[in-house]
Amino acid sequence: MNRLTRAGLGLAAILLSACAAQPVRETGAGTTVLTNADIVTVDEALPSAEAVAIRDGRIVAVGTAADVLQQAGPQATVRDLGGATLVPGFIDAHGHLAIMSQAAAMANLQPPPAGPITDMASLQGALRDWRAAHPAAPWIVGFGYDDTLLAEQRHPDRHDLDAVFADVPVLLVHTSAHFVTCNTTCLRLAGVTEDTPDPAGGVIRREADGAPNGVFEETALYLVMGHLPPASQDMRIAGMTAIQKVYAENGITTVQDGASTPQQVEDMRKAAAEGKFYLDIVAYQHFQDGASIGEDFAVSKAYDGHFRVGGIKLVLDGSVQGKTAWLTRPYHIPPPGQATGYSGYGTYTDESVHDLMEEAHARGIQVIAHVNGDRAIDQLLAIEGALLAATPHDDLRTVAIHAQTAREDQLDRMAELGIIPSFFAAHPFYWGDWHRDQAIGPERAAFISPLVAAKARGLAYTMHTDSPVVPPDVLHLLWVAVNRETRSGEILGPDQRASALDALRAVTLNAARQYSEEADKGSITPGKRADFAILSANPLKVPPAEIRTLIVLETLKDGETVYKAVR
Repeated sequence: MNRLTRAGLGLAAILLSACAAQPVRETGAGTTVLTNADIVTVDEALPSAEAVAIRDGRIVAVGTAADVLQQAGPQATVRDLGGATLVPGFIDAHGHLAIMSQAAAMANLQPPPAGPITDMASLQGALRDWRAAHPAAPWIVGFGYDDTLLAEQRHPDRHDLDAVFADVPVLLVHTSAHFVTCNTTCLRLAGVTEDTPDPAGGVIRREADGAPNGVFEETALYLVMGHLPPASQDMRIAGMTAIQKVYAENGITTVQDGASTPQQVEDMRKAAAEGKFYLDIVAYQHFQDGASIGEDFAVSKAYDGHFRVGGIKLVLDGSVQGKTAWLTRPYHIPPPGQATGYSGYGTYTDESVHDLMEEAHARGIQVIAHVNGDRAIDQLLAIEGALLAATPHDDLRTVAIHAQTAREDQLDRMAELGIIPSFFAAHPFYWGDWHRDQAIGPERAAFISPLVAAKARGLAYTMHTDSPVVPPDVLHLLWVAVNRETRSGEILGPDQRASALDALRAVTLNAARQYSEEADKGSITPGKRADFAILSANPLKVPPAEIRTLIVLETLKDGETVYKAVR
Protein backbone atom coordinates (compact mmCIF):
# COMPACT_ATOMS: atom_id res chain seq x y z
CA MET A 1 0.00 0.00 0.00
CA ASN A 2 1.55 3.30 -1.04
CA ARG A 3 1.62 6.60 0.80
CA LEU A 4 -1.34 8.11 -1.09
CA THR A 5 -3.52 5.08 -0.49
CA ARG A 6 -2.76 5.18 3.23
CA ALA A 7 -3.72 8.85 3.30
CA GLY A 8 -7.11 8.06 1.77
CA LEU A 9 -7.96 4.89 3.66
CA GLY A 10 -6.67 6.10 7.01
CA LEU A 11 -9.07 9.02 7.43
CA ALA A 12 -11.94 7.07 8.98
CA ALA A 13 -9.68 5.38 11.51
CA ILE A 14 -8.23 8.74 12.50
CA LEU A 15 -11.70 10.19 13.05
CA LEU A 16 -12.75 7.24 15.20
CA SER A 17 -9.71 7.78 17.41
CA ALA A 18 -10.29 11.52 17.75
CA CYS A 19 -9.99 11.58 21.50
CA ALA A 20 -6.58 9.91 21.31
CA ALA A 21 -5.29 11.86 18.31
CA GLN A 22 -2.97 14.25 20.07
CA PRO A 23 0.32 15.49 18.63
CA VAL A 24 3.62 14.15 19.80
CA ARG A 25 5.11 16.94 21.88
CA GLU A 26 8.83 16.97 22.54
CA THR A 27 9.89 20.05 24.42
CA GLY A 28 12.87 21.11 26.41
CA ALA A 29 13.95 24.18 28.25
CA GLY A 30 16.30 26.61 26.58
CA THR A 31 17.70 26.42 23.09
CA THR A 32 17.77 23.42 20.75
CA VAL A 33 20.19 23.16 17.85
CA LEU A 34 19.25 21.01 14.86
CA THR A 35 22.38 19.88 13.08
CA ASN A 36 23.77 17.24 10.70
CA ALA A 37 21.00 18.06 8.25
CA ASP A 38 20.69 19.14 4.63
CA ILE A 39 18.90 22.42 5.30
CA VAL A 40 16.94 24.15 2.54
CA THR A 41 16.05 27.56 3.94
CA VAL A 42 14.02 29.00 1.01
CA ASP A 43 15.69 32.26 2.03
CA GLU A 44 17.61 33.88 -0.83
CA ALA A 45 19.94 35.60 1.63
CA LEU A 46 21.18 32.21 2.86
CA PRO A 47 19.81 29.38 0.67
CA SER A 48 21.39 26.54 2.66
CA ALA A 49 22.79 26.01 6.12
CA GLU A 50 24.35 23.40 8.38
CA ALA A 51 22.43 24.08 11.59
CA VAL A 52 19.42 25.88 13.04
CA ALA A 53 18.86 27.00 16.62
CA ILE A 54 15.34 27.36 18.01
CA ARG A 55 14.04 28.72 21.29
CA ASP A 56 10.51 29.39 22.52
CA GLY A 57 9.04 28.30 19.21
CA ARG A 58 11.17 30.69 17.13
CA ILE A 59 14.27 30.41 14.97
CA VAL A 60 17.13 32.22 16.68
CA ALA A 61 20.11 31.32 14.48
CA VAL A 62 20.81 29.80 11.05
CA GLY A 63 24.20 29.12 9.50
CA THR A 64 27.26 26.94 9.85
CA ALA A 65 27.27 24.41 12.65
CA ALA A 66 30.12 26.19 14.40
CA ASP A 67 28.45 29.61 14.30
CA VAL A 68 25.03 28.35 15.38
CA LEU A 69 26.46 26.30 18.25
CA GLN A 70 28.44 29.30 19.42
CA GLN A 71 25.33 31.52 19.35
CA ALA A 72 23.24 28.89 21.10
CA GLY A 73 25.64 28.58 24.01
CA PRO A 74 27.00 25.60 25.95
CA GLN A 75 23.65 24.81 27.61
CA ALA A 76 21.87 24.22 24.31
CA THR A 77 20.46 20.82 23.48
CA VAL A 78 21.98 19.49 20.27
CA ARG A 79 19.87 17.25 18.10
CA ASP A 80 21.51 15.29 15.29
CA LEU A 81 19.13 14.83 12.34
CA GLY A 82 21.22 12.06 10.85
CA GLY A 83 21.65 13.64 7.45
CA ALA A 84 17.92 14.16 6.81
CA THR A 85 16.67 17.24 4.98
CA LEU A 86 15.11 20.15 6.86
CA VAL A 87 12.70 22.45 4.99
CA PRO A 88 10.15 25.03 6.13
CA GLY A 89 6.82 23.59 7.22
CA PHE A 90 4.48 23.24 4.25
CA ILE A 91 1.62 25.74 4.02
CA ASP A 92 -1.74 24.64 2.65
CA ALA A 93 -2.53 27.41 0.14
CA HIS A 94 -6.03 26.07 -0.46
CA GLY A 95 -7.99 23.19 1.01
CA HIS A 96 -10.94 22.28 3.16
CA LEU A 97 -10.28 21.19 6.74
CA ALA A 98 -13.97 20.81 7.60
CA ILE A 99 -14.79 18.77 4.50
CA MET A 100 -11.70 16.63 5.15
CA SER A 101 -13.10 15.77 8.56
CA GLN A 102 -16.55 15.05 7.10
CA ALA A 103 -15.10 12.87 4.34
CA ALA A 104 -13.29 10.83 6.97
CA ALA A 105 -16.63 9.62 8.31
CA MET A 106 -17.98 8.63 4.87
CA ALA A 107 -17.39 5.63 2.64
CA ASN A 108 -14.13 6.11 0.77
CA LEU A 109 -15.09 6.12 -2.91
CA GLN A 110 -11.89 7.60 -4.33
CA PRO A 111 -10.05 5.95 -7.22
CA PRO A 112 -6.46 4.71 -6.95
CA PRO A 113 -4.04 5.77 -5.63
CA ALA A 114 -6.16 7.55 -3.00
CA GLY A 115 -8.82 4.85 -2.73
CA PRO A 116 -10.01 1.48 -4.09
CA ILE A 117 -12.84 2.36 -6.51
CA THR A 118 -12.46 1.49 -10.19
CA ASP A 119 -15.98 0.73 -11.43
CA MET A 120 -19.64 0.79 -10.43
CA ALA A 121 -19.46 -2.66 -8.87
CA SER A 122 -16.60 -1.72 -6.54
CA LEU A 123 -18.43 1.49 -5.63
CA GLN A 124 -21.55 -0.45 -4.75
CA GLY A 125 -19.47 -2.91 -2.76
CA ALA A 126 -17.87 -0.10 -0.77
CA LEU A 127 -21.32 1.22 0.12
CA ARG A 128 -22.39 -2.23 1.33
CA ASP A 129 -19.25 -2.48 3.45
CA TRP A 130 -19.82 0.99 4.92
CA ARG A 131 -23.42 0.10 5.75
CA ALA A 132 -22.30 -3.08 7.50
CA ALA A 133 -19.92 -1.01 9.63
CA HIS A 134 -22.58 1.68 10.33
CA PRO A 135 -25.88 -0.22 10.57
CA ALA A 136 -27.64 2.50 12.58
CA ALA A 137 -26.70 5.42 10.31
CA PRO A 138 -29.87 7.14 9.01
CA TRP A 139 -28.21 7.93 5.66
CA ILE A 140 -25.57 6.09 3.64
CA VAL A 141 -22.94 8.63 2.62
CA GLY A 142 -19.80 8.39 0.51
CA PHE A 143 -17.11 10.76 -0.69
CA GLY A 144 -14.70 10.87 -3.59
CA TYR A 145 -16.22 9.00 -6.53
CA ASP A 146 -14.76 10.16 -9.84
CA ASP A 147 -16.78 9.55 -13.00
CA THR A 148 -13.71 10.23 -15.14
CA LEU A 149 -11.93 7.23 -13.63
CA LEU A 150 -14.80 4.78 -13.31
CA ALA A 151 -14.76 2.07 -15.96
CA GLU A 152 -18.25 3.16 -17.01
CA GLN A 153 -17.06 6.79 -17.53
CA ARG A 154 -20.21 8.26 -15.99
CA HIS A 155 -21.70 9.37 -12.70
CA PRO A 156 -23.54 6.76 -10.65
CA ASP A 157 -27.25 7.61 -10.89
CA ARG A 158 -30.28 6.83 -8.76
CA HIS A 159 -30.75 3.47 -10.47
CA ASP A 160 -27.19 2.36 -9.59
CA LEU A 161 -27.78 3.36 -5.98
CA ASP A 162 -31.33 1.96 -5.77
CA ALA A 163 -29.88 -1.40 -6.85
CA VAL A 164 -27.87 -1.45 -3.62
CA PHE A 165 -30.17 0.36 -1.19
CA ALA A 166 -33.74 1.22 -2.15
CA ASP A 167 -35.24 1.95 1.28
CA VAL A 168 -32.61 4.16 2.92
CA PRO A 169 -31.35 7.49 1.56
CA VAL A 170 -27.97 7.35 -0.19
CA LEU A 171 -25.94 10.45 -1.03
CA LEU A 172 -22.49 10.47 -2.63
CA VAL A 173 -20.21 13.48 -3.02
CA HIS A 174 -18.03 13.71 -6.12
CA THR A 175 -14.27 14.03 -5.61
CA SER A 176 -14.46 17.65 -6.80
CA ALA A 177 -17.30 18.44 -4.37
CA HIS A 178 -19.04 20.12 -7.33
CA PHE A 179 -21.52 17.26 -7.82
CA VAL A 180 -23.57 14.95 -5.65
CA THR A 181 -25.62 11.94 -6.65
CA CYS A 182 -28.38 10.25 -4.68
CA ASN A 183 -30.93 7.48 -4.83
CA THR A 184 -34.71 7.69 -5.21
CA THR A 185 -35.34 7.72 -1.45
CA CYS A 186 -32.96 10.69 -1.10
CA LEU A 187 -34.77 12.52 -3.90
CA ARG A 188 -38.11 11.91 -2.23
CA LEU A 189 -36.90 13.17 1.15
CA ALA A 190 -35.47 16.29 -0.52
CA GLY A 191 -38.71 16.88 -2.40
CA VAL A 192 -36.98 16.99 -5.78
CA THR A 193 -39.21 15.96 -8.69
CA GLU A 194 -39.50 16.52 -12.43
CA ASP A 195 -41.23 19.81 -11.59
CA THR A 196 -38.29 21.16 -9.56
CA PRO A 197 -36.59 23.90 -11.60
CA ASP A 198 -32.82 24.18 -11.96
CA PRO A 199 -31.51 26.79 -9.53
CA ALA A 200 -29.41 29.69 -10.75
CA GLY A 201 -25.82 28.47 -11.22
CA GLY A 202 -26.72 24.80 -11.05
CA VAL A 203 -28.23 21.87 -12.97
CA ILE A 204 -30.43 18.95 -11.98
CA ARG A 205 -29.51 16.22 -14.44
CA ARG A 206 -32.59 14.51 -15.82
CA GLU A 207 -33.80 11.44 -17.64
CA ALA A 208 -35.62 11.56 -20.99
CA ASP A 209 -39.00 12.13 -19.32
CA GLY A 210 -37.68 15.02 -17.21
CA ALA A 211 -37.40 13.07 -13.97
CA PRO A 212 -34.20 13.75 -11.99
CA ASN A 213 -31.62 11.02 -12.47
CA GLY A 214 -30.03 11.70 -9.07
CA VAL A 215 -27.04 13.80 -10.22
CA PHE A 216 -26.84 17.45 -9.15
CA GLU A 217 -24.33 20.01 -10.44
CA GLU A 218 -22.94 23.04 -8.61
CA THR A 219 -25.56 25.10 -6.71
CA ALA A 220 -28.19 22.41 -7.34
CA LEU A 221 -26.48 20.14 -4.84
CA TYR A 222 -27.75 22.34 -2.01
CA LEU A 223 -31.24 21.05 -2.79
CA VAL A 224 -30.29 17.72 -1.25
CA MET A 225 -27.24 18.43 0.93
CA GLY A 226 -29.35 20.44 3.36
CA HIS A 227 -31.38 17.34 4.23
CA LEU A 228 -28.47 15.36 5.64
CA PRO A 229 -28.87 14.81 9.40
CA PRO A 230 -26.46 17.19 11.15
CA ALA A 231 -23.71 15.88 13.40
CA SER A 232 -23.44 17.33 16.88
CA GLN A 233 -20.97 20.14 17.47
CA ASP A 234 -18.88 17.85 19.66
CA MET A 235 -18.63 15.34 16.81
CA ARG A 236 -17.77 18.06 14.30
CA ILE A 237 -15.03 19.43 16.52
CA ALA A 238 -13.70 15.94 17.22
CA GLY A 239 -13.45 15.36 13.48
CA MET A 240 -11.54 18.57 12.83
CA THR A 241 -9.27 17.92 15.79
CA ALA A 242 -8.46 14.42 14.59
CA ILE A 243 -7.90 15.27 10.94
CA GLN A 244 -4.99 17.53 11.84
CA LYS A 245 -2.96 14.34 12.09
CA VAL A 246 -3.28 13.77 8.32
CA TYR A 247 -1.94 17.25 7.61
CA ALA A 248 0.90 16.85 10.12
CA GLU A 249 1.86 13.51 8.54
CA ASN A 250 2.35 15.38 5.28
CA GLY A 251 4.57 18.10 6.75
CA ILE A 252 1.83 20.75 6.75
CA THR A 253 1.92 23.26 9.60
CA THR A 254 -0.63 25.82 8.35
CA VAL A 255 -4.01 24.57 7.10
CA GLN A 256 -6.82 26.29 5.22
CA ASP A 257 -10.56 25.85 5.51
CA GLY A 258 -11.36 27.38 2.17
CA ALA A 259 -15.16 27.54 2.04
CA SER A 260 -16.39 27.67 5.62
CA THR A 261 -20.02 27.96 6.61
CA PRO A 262 -20.85 30.26 9.54
CA GLN A 263 -21.46 27.15 11.63
CA GLN A 264 -18.04 25.76 10.77
CA VAL A 265 -16.40 29.07 11.70
CA GLU A 266 -18.17 28.89 15.05
CA ASP A 267 -17.05 25.28 15.49
CA MET A 268 -13.44 26.26 14.80
CA ARG A 269 -13.62 29.18 17.22
CA LYS A 270 -14.85 26.84 19.93
CA ALA A 271 -12.18 24.24 19.14
CA ALA A 272 -9.52 26.95 19.31
CA ALA A 273 -10.85 28.25 22.62
CA GLU A 274 -10.67 24.72 24.00
CA GLY A 275 -7.05 24.30 22.86
CA LYS A 276 -7.88 21.61 20.30
CA PHE A 277 -5.74 22.95 17.46
CA TYR A 278 -1.97 22.43 17.30
CA LEU A 279 -1.61 23.46 13.65
CA ASP A 280 -2.47 26.97 12.45
CA ILE A 281 -5.92 27.08 10.81
CA VAL A 282 -7.06 29.92 8.52
CA ALA A 283 -10.74 30.02 7.53
CA TYR A 284 -12.36 31.77 4.58
CA GLN A 285 -16.14 31.99 4.89
CA HIS A 286 -18.10 31.16 1.74
CA PHE A 287 -20.51 33.83 0.51
CA GLN A 288 -22.92 32.77 -2.23
CA ASP A 289 -24.37 34.71 -5.13
CA GLY A 290 -26.59 37.55 -3.91
CA ALA A 291 -25.25 37.56 -0.35
CA SER A 292 -23.67 40.45 1.50
CA ILE A 293 -20.84 40.21 3.99
CA GLY A 294 -22.59 42.00 6.83
CA GLU A 295 -21.26 44.12 9.66
CA ASP A 296 -20.85 41.20 12.08
CA PHE A 297 -18.27 39.42 9.93
CA ALA A 298 -14.73 40.04 11.15
CA VAL A 299 -11.25 38.92 10.11
CA SER A 300 -7.99 38.86 12.02
CA LYS A 301 -4.31 38.86 11.16
CA ALA A 302 -3.48 37.28 14.52
CA TYR A 303 -4.14 33.70 15.60
CA ASP A 304 -6.17 32.93 18.70
CA GLY A 305 -5.65 29.35 19.80
CA HIS A 306 -4.07 28.59 16.40
CA PHE A 307 -7.15 29.87 14.55
CA ARG A 308 -8.11 32.98 12.63
CA VAL A 309 -10.59 34.04 9.96
CA GLY A 310 -8.58 35.25 6.96
CA GLY A 311 -11.27 36.51 4.57
CA ILE A 312 -14.10 35.46 2.28
CA LYS A 313 -14.46 32.82 -0.42
CA LEU A 314 -16.36 33.15 -3.70
CA VAL A 315 -16.99 30.21 -6.06
CA LEU A 316 -17.40 31.73 -9.51
CA ASP A 317 -17.63 28.52 -11.54
CA GLY A 318 -17.27 24.78 -11.38
CA SER A 319 -14.90 21.95 -12.25
CA VAL A 320 -12.86 21.43 -15.43
CA GLN A 321 -12.90 17.65 -15.07
CA GLY A 322 -16.62 17.81 -14.32
CA LYS A 323 -17.14 20.05 -17.37
CA THR A 324 -18.91 22.74 -15.37
CA ALA A 325 -16.02 25.24 -15.31
CA TRP A 326 -16.88 28.44 -17.22
CA LEU A 327 -14.80 28.65 -20.41
CA THR A 328 -14.51 31.13 -23.28
CA ARG A 329 -14.16 28.27 -25.78
CA PRO A 330 -16.33 25.14 -25.88
CA TYR A 331 -15.46 21.87 -24.20
CA HIS A 332 -13.61 19.38 -26.38
CA ILE A 333 -16.42 16.86 -25.86
CA PRO A 334 -19.55 18.23 -24.15
CA PRO A 335 -21.02 16.40 -21.13
CA PRO A 336 -24.15 14.24 -21.50
CA GLY A 337 -27.22 16.27 -22.37
CA GLN A 338 -25.27 19.29 -23.66
CA ALA A 339 -24.92 20.30 -27.31
CA THR A 340 -21.73 21.03 -29.21
CA GLY A 341 -20.58 24.53 -28.29
CA TYR A 342 -21.28 24.09 -24.56
CA SER A 343 -18.70 25.98 -22.48
CA GLY A 344 -19.89 25.62 -18.88
CA TYR A 345 -21.44 28.37 -16.81
CA GLY A 346 -20.87 30.89 -14.09
CA THR A 347 -22.43 30.74 -10.65
CA TYR A 348 -22.57 34.43 -9.69
CA THR A 349 -23.89 37.49 -11.46
CA ASP A 350 -21.42 40.26 -12.20
CA GLU A 351 -23.38 42.52 -9.85
CA SER A 352 -23.07 40.09 -6.96
CA VAL A 353 -19.34 39.62 -7.45
CA HIS A 354 -18.85 43.37 -7.69
CA ASP A 355 -20.86 44.10 -4.55
CA LEU A 356 -19.15 41.42 -2.46
CA MET A 357 -15.66 42.40 -3.57
CA GLU A 358 -16.36 46.12 -3.20
CA GLU A 359 -17.49 45.59 0.39
CA ALA A 360 -14.50 43.34 1.13
CA HIS A 361 -11.97 45.77 -0.36
CA ALA A 362 -13.47 48.70 1.53
CA ARG A 363 -13.07 46.82 4.80
CA GLY A 364 -9.64 45.30 4.11
CA ILE A 365 -11.01 41.76 3.86
CA GLN A 366 -9.04 39.36 1.65
CA VAL A 367 -10.98 37.66 -1.15
CA ILE A 368 -10.13 34.21 -2.48
CA ALA A 369 -12.13 33.29 -5.57
CA HIS A 370 -12.55 29.84 -7.12
CA VAL A 371 -11.98 30.37 -10.85
CA ASN A 372 -11.24 27.22 -12.84
CA GLY A 373 -12.38 28.35 -16.28
CA ASP A 374 -10.86 31.27 -18.17
CA ARG A 375 -14.28 32.95 -18.49
CA ALA A 376 -14.60 32.92 -14.70
CA ILE A 377 -11.08 34.35 -14.47
CA ASP A 378 -12.20 37.11 -16.87
CA GLN A 379 -15.07 37.92 -14.51
CA LEU A 380 -12.73 38.18 -11.53
CA LEU A 381 -10.15 40.28 -13.40
CA ALA A 382 -12.69 42.68 -14.84
CA ILE A 383 -14.30 43.39 -11.48
CA GLU A 384 -11.01 43.60 -9.59
CA GLY A 385 -9.67 45.95 -12.24
CA ALA A 386 -12.70 48.22 -12.07
CA LEU A 387 -12.60 48.36 -8.27
CA LEU A 388 -8.89 49.16 -8.18
CA ALA A 389 -9.31 51.85 -10.82
CA ALA A 390 -11.97 53.51 -8.70
CA THR A 391 -10.21 53.01 -5.35
CA PRO A 392 -6.53 52.09 -5.62
CA HIS A 393 -5.21 49.71 -2.97
CA ASP A 394 -1.61 48.63 -2.54
CA ASP A 395 -1.88 45.20 -0.96
CA LEU A 396 -5.21 43.35 -1.28
CA ARG A 397 -3.66 39.97 -2.16
CA THR A 398 -6.79 38.71 -3.89
CA VAL A 399 -6.28 35.05 -4.78
CA ALA A 400 -7.38 33.30 -7.99
CA ILE A 401 -7.97 29.80 -6.67
CA HIS A 402 -7.15 26.93 -9.10
CA ALA A 403 -6.82 29.16 -12.23
CA GLN A 404 -6.59 25.95 -14.23
CA THR A 405 -7.20 27.37 -17.69
CA ALA A 406 -5.59 30.80 -17.22
CA ARG A 407 -4.49 32.31 -20.51
CA GLU A 408 -1.21 34.18 -20.99
CA ASP A 409 -2.99 37.54 -21.25
CA GLN A 410 -4.75 36.76 -17.97
CA LEU A 411 -1.41 36.10 -16.27
CA ASP A 412 -0.27 39.51 -17.52
CA ARG A 413 -3.36 41.10 -15.99
CA MET A 414 -2.90 39.25 -12.69
CA ALA A 415 0.60 40.71 -12.47
CA GLU A 416 -0.76 44.21 -13.14
CA LEU A 417 -3.52 43.89 -10.52
CA GLY A 418 -1.47 42.09 -7.86
CA ILE A 419 -3.69 39.00 -7.95
CA ILE A 420 -2.03 35.81 -6.67
CA PRO A 421 -2.73 32.67 -8.69
CA SER A 422 -2.93 29.55 -6.54
CA PHE A 423 -2.71 26.62 -8.92
CA PHE A 424 -4.24 23.21 -8.38
CA ALA A 425 -0.97 21.86 -9.74
CA ALA A 426 -1.80 18.20 -9.02
CA HIS A 427 -4.18 18.19 -12.00
CA PRO A 428 -1.71 17.00 -14.68
CA PHE A 429 -1.37 13.69 -12.85
CA TYR A 430 -4.91 13.16 -11.60
CA TRP A 431 -6.88 14.44 -14.62
CA GLY A 432 -4.34 15.38 -17.28
CA ASP A 433 -5.30 12.53 -19.62
CA TRP A 434 -8.98 13.38 -19.19
CA HIS A 435 -8.38 17.08 -19.85
CA ARG A 436 -6.42 16.29 -23.02
CA ASP A 437 -8.78 13.68 -24.45
CA GLN A 438 -12.19 14.67 -23.12
CA ALA A 439 -12.47 18.04 -21.40
CA ILE A 440 -10.49 20.81 -23.09
CA GLY A 441 -8.36 19.14 -25.75
CA PRO A 442 -4.57 18.88 -26.19
CA GLU A 443 -3.72 22.58 -26.64
CA ARG A 444 -5.44 23.91 -23.54
CA ALA A 445 -4.62 20.82 -21.46
CA ALA A 446 -0.89 21.38 -22.04
CA PHE A 447 -1.20 24.83 -20.44
CA ILE A 448 -3.15 23.97 -17.28
CA SER A 449 -1.42 25.20 -14.13
CA PRO A 450 1.06 27.31 -16.15
CA LEU A 451 3.75 27.58 -13.47
CA VAL A 452 6.62 28.64 -15.73
CA ALA A 453 4.53 31.26 -17.52
CA ALA A 454 3.38 32.65 -14.17
CA LYS A 455 6.94 32.92 -12.88
CA ALA A 456 8.04 34.66 -16.08
CA ARG A 457 5.63 37.45 -15.22
CA GLY A 458 6.95 37.80 -11.69
CA LEU A 459 3.89 36.17 -10.13
CA ALA A 460 4.64 34.64 -6.72
CA TYR A 461 2.24 31.78 -7.38
CA THR A 462 1.25 29.16 -4.84
CA MET A 463 0.13 25.54 -5.26
CA HIS A 464 -2.38 23.40 -3.41
CA THR A 465 -4.05 19.99 -3.28
CA ASP A 466 -7.59 21.23 -2.57
CA SER A 467 -7.93 18.39 -0.07
CA PRO A 468 -9.97 16.27 0.20
CA VAL A 469 -10.31 16.49 -3.59
CA VAL A 470 -6.92 14.77 -3.57
CA PRO A 471 -4.93 13.79 -0.47
CA PRO A 472 -2.88 16.58 1.15
CA ASP A 473 0.35 14.94 -0.01
CA VAL A 474 2.65 17.89 -0.63
CA LEU A 475 5.57 15.79 -1.80
CA HIS A 476 3.39 14.23 -4.49
CA LEU A 477 2.25 17.75 -5.41
CA LEU A 478 5.89 18.80 -5.81
CA TRP A 479 6.54 15.75 -7.99
CA VAL A 480 3.63 16.62 -10.29
CA ALA A 481 4.69 20.27 -10.56
CA VAL A 482 8.24 19.31 -11.49
CA ASN A 483 7.40 16.42 -13.83
CA ARG A 484 3.82 16.99 -15.11
CA GLU A 485 3.44 13.28 -15.70
CA THR A 486 -0.11 12.00 -16.22
CA ARG A 487 -1.59 8.73 -15.01
CA SER A 488 -0.76 7.20 -18.40
CA GLY A 489 2.87 8.26 -18.09
CA GLU A 490 2.76 11.04 -20.69
CA ILE A 491 4.24 14.49 -20.04
CA LEU A 492 1.56 17.18 -20.25
CA GLY A 493 2.99 20.58 -21.19
CA PRO A 494 6.71 19.96 -20.62
CA ASP A 495 7.46 23.68 -20.98
CA GLN A 496 5.42 24.36 -17.81
CA ARG A 497 7.45 22.05 -15.56
CA ALA A 498 8.62 24.02 -12.53
CA SER A 499 12.03 23.72 -10.94
CA ALA A 500 12.08 21.87 -7.64
CA LEU A 501 13.05 25.07 -5.81
CA ASP A 502 10.21 27.05 -7.38
CA ALA A 503 7.73 24.30 -6.48
CA LEU A 504 9.02 24.21 -2.90
CA ARG A 505 8.81 28.00 -2.66
CA ALA A 506 5.18 27.83 -3.83
CA VAL A 507 4.17 25.72 -0.80
CA THR A 508 6.33 27.61 1.72
CA LEU A 509 7.39 31.25 1.32
CA ASN A 510 4.95 32.17 -1.46
CA ALA A 511 2.11 30.52 0.45
CA ALA A 512 3.06 32.47 3.56
CA ARG A 513 2.95 35.65 1.48
CA GLN A 514 -0.53 34.70 0.22
CA TYR A 515 -1.63 34.75 3.87
CA SER A 516 0.33 37.99 4.60
CA GLU A 517 2.49 35.91 6.95
CA GLU A 518 5.82 36.03 5.10
CA ALA A 519 7.44 37.87 8.01
CA ASP A 520 6.53 34.99 10.31
CA LYS A 521 6.61 31.81 8.21
CA GLY A 522 7.69 30.21 4.96
CA SER A 523 11.48 30.18 5.26
CA ILE A 524 14.11 29.13 7.75
CA THR A 525 15.09 32.62 8.80
CA PRO A 526 15.96 34.01 12.25
CA GLY A 527 12.91 35.47 13.95
CA LYS A 528 10.38 33.31 12.15
CA ARG A 529 8.35 30.48 13.64
CA ALA A 530 10.12 27.17 14.01
CA ASP A 531 7.77 25.38 11.61
CA PHE A 532 9.64 22.58 9.84
CA ALA A 533 9.25 19.39 7.85
CA ILE A 534 12.05 16.84 8.08
CA LEU A 535 12.31 14.81 4.86
CA SER A 536 14.05 11.58 3.94
CA ALA A 537 16.05 13.35 1.20
CA ASN A 538 16.43 16.73 -0.46
CA PRO A 539 13.81 17.31 -3.21
CA LEU A 540 16.20 19.77 -4.86
CA LYS A 541 18.92 17.14 -5.21
CA VAL A 542 17.20 13.86 -6.03
CA PRO A 543 16.30 13.10 -9.66
CA PRO A 544 12.93 14.77 -10.44
CA ALA A 545 11.21 11.41 -10.93
CA GLU A 546 12.15 10.39 -7.39
CA ILE A 547 10.57 13.30 -5.55
CA ARG A 548 7.37 11.32 -4.97
CA THR A 549 9.34 8.57 -3.24
CA LEU A 550 10.42 10.92 -0.44
CA ILE A 551 8.68 10.73 2.90
CA VAL A 552 8.06 13.12 5.76
CA LEU A 553 10.01 11.84 8.75
CA GLU A 554 8.86 14.48 11.21
CA THR A 555 6.88 17.70 11.43
CA LEU A 556 7.56 20.48 13.93
CA LYS A 557 5.16 23.31 14.70
CA ASP A 558 6.53 26.20 16.75
CA GLY A 559 9.51 24.01 17.58
CA GLU A 560 7.44 21.10 18.90
CA THR A 561 7.15 17.72 17.21
CA VAL A 562 3.58 17.16 16.10
CA TYR A 563 4.30 14.12 13.93
CA LYS A 564 7.10 11.58 13.79
CA ALA A 565 7.19 8.61 11.42
CA VAL A 566 7.53 5.17 12.96
CA ARG A 567 10.89 3.84 11.81
